Order: sequence, then structure tokens, then C-alpha cells
Amino acid sequence: MLAAAAPHAAFAQAGFGAAGGESEPNRIQQWLVPTPLPDIKSHALLFRPAGDGPFQLAVIAHATTQNVLRRAQMKQPEYRALAAFLVARGFAVLVPERPGHGATGGKYLEDQGGCDEADYARSGRATAEEIAAATDFMRRQSFIKPDGAVIVGHSAGGWGALAMAGNANVSAIIVFAAGRGGRANDFPNQICAPHTLKAAAAEFGKGAKVRVVWLVAANDSYFAPAFSKQLADSFRRAGGKASFHALPPSGSEGHWLPESESGVRLAGPELGRALDSVRFSTLRRR
Repeated sequence: MLAAAAPHAAFAQAGFGAAGGESEPNRIQQWLVPTPLPDIKSHALLFRPAGDGPFQLAVIAHATTQNVLRRAQMKQPEYRALAAFLVARGFAVLVPERPGHGATGGKYLEDQGGCDEADYARSGRATAEEIAAATDFMRRQSFIKPDGAVIVGHSAGGWGALAMAGNANVSAIIVFAAGRGGRANDFPNQICAPHTLKAAAAEFGKGAKVRVVWLVAANDSYFAPAFSKQLADSFRRAGGKASFHALPPSGSEGHWLPESESGVRLAGPELGRALDSVRFSTLRRR
């Protein structure tokens, strides 16, 4: 009987969806969601408000590193304080771990290449495809509203979110210190091929339909406010719509602002305004 049941159990484990029960806070639950790689499933965390929904969806896209060992050892991204902020405002929040990272494993699809030949536009589009695969799957769930989603991206995750600005199925994009190639060779405020990065931001701005709220802490040593504003300006000059906000210093390194409770409190007013505008536009469409 055990032998006969084993194939069925293996098949169930291979499926997408919930991979465990809910727990507190915020009904946290492990999920498996699709990636652009057919044989790789993304390990994800889902947070939800009380009730059956349907809830508006928010997807948080995590930061990354070009270091292979650090990616392999990466703990599953959680962003618990940021997720709690979103859940309190009625969102179901998914935090998917992208291919090439930690428990998800598989090929790293968003490699930017070396400094001299960095292809930031390609890496951003690859990240966007990974975010979209998880987002589209969640929109088909009965407890999720299918009309649009909010994408919240951090660092390279924010860079991928910018590449989704032409996606009509996205309601809003919020990015924390979006970019690639920051803190090159572990030197603060050193950016690999900054002109290439600005050109890629302009490419994402062409045909952009979704407004972006761009946030960065004053003490971010990966993408300082002055340079982040240059990226936002490149995005805007090419046709994108973005509101840029430099926030006060956060902890000892502002780049990790969205990962801490104090950082989320700092960003709270701008986050709240961005989410309120999303709710207003959704109600207006009805």
C-alpha cells in the first residue's frame, strides 16, 4: 500500500499552490508558484488578511547578488514588515524567491554580465518575466482579484518591476532603490557602467503605462538618492511616469530599508499615499 501511494504523493508535491498550513502573523503560508523555467518552481511566502477575499494582490520582488555562492545560500526572502503593512491595507502579499536563489535553485536567469559588457535591460526583462509568472498564477486564485496587481520591488527586484511598466495588468509599481550593478566590487557608491544603467532605465520608460513610485533612503550606498534620481529622470524623459522620493537615513545601510520595521515606518507615508491612489483608481474603474 505504501508503494502504491508513493507516486501519488510525489505527484501532489510536484504541483503548484499551498505547500503547508497557515500560521501567524498574517496567515503566513508556504506556496510553490511557476517560474519561466518549466522544471523549476518558486518557493514563495503568502500573507493574507482575515476572511475569504477576494483581495487585491501585491507581489514583492527581492534583491539579488551576482555572487553565485551568496545566491545559493540566500535565505527565503520574507519582507515581513512590508508584507504586514500591505496586509493591513487589504492586500494579499506574495514574496516569491526567483530562480537561481536559495531553495528555489535552478538557472540564474537575470545575470547582468560583467561590468564592461553589462546588459541591464536584458537582466531587468528577465526579472520581470519571473515576477510576471508568479503574478499571473496568483491572479487565477479564487481569493485574488483578477483586475491588476501592485508590484513592489527592492533593488534588482525593483529594476525588474520597472521593466513591467508597460504591463497593462499592473495597477501600480513601487520600487525601493531600483537598479543593478550597485556597490561595485563592494565599494560604497561605486556603480558598474552607470551610463548603461541610465540607458536601460530610459528603455523601460518607453511605452510605460504604469505610474512608478520610486523610493530611496538618504544613506543608500548602492544607489544614492542623487544617482537614483538620475535613473528616474531617464525613465521619465523616455515617457515613463514616476514620482521620486528621497527618504531619511535608515539604519546603518539605507539599501535594506524595506527589510526592516523601522525602514517600513519611514517609508509608510509615501507607501500609504501610493496604495490609496491604487484603491481610488480601482474604485473609479468600477
